[in-house]
Amino acid sequence: MDQQQIDLVQTSFAKVAPIADTASALFYDDLFERAPGVRPLFSEDLTEQRRKLMQMLGFAVAGLSDWEQAVPAVRELGARHSSYGAEPAHFAAVGASLLATLEKGLGDDFTPEVREAWTTAFGIIAAEMQAGMESQAA
Repeated sequence: MDQQQIDLVQTSFAKVAPIADTASALFYDDLFERAPGVRPLFSEDLTEQRRKLMQMLGFAVAGLSDWEQAVPAVRELGARHSSYGAEPAHFAAVGASLLATLEKGLGDDFTPEVREAWTTAFGIIAAEMQAGMESQAA
């Protein structure tokens, strides 16, 4: 990612953070519609999970500025997700749901450039999480 993409992701996330509860609800609604098979991986009450999602996204978005420093924690997150039953195949649905949520949450501010920056960021985050999942399986 170049600095302009990092800035776009961080600036757009700052606009979503104030509506974190709504954004996380939109995300999980979209995810469970898109990939109903992942629903059993979560508890019935998603309150805590929604908080953790936004916290993790905030950490990863902030970490883009010094990615090498953030990588170990992102890999550990992937390893934990593996123990919950998450699989690498789930990342496509998660990424699509994230983009759909951002589009709804940002409205006109979700420009093609912002979409591309988030797509790139999610790809980087997902790759490190999957590396953590693989190390957990090994």
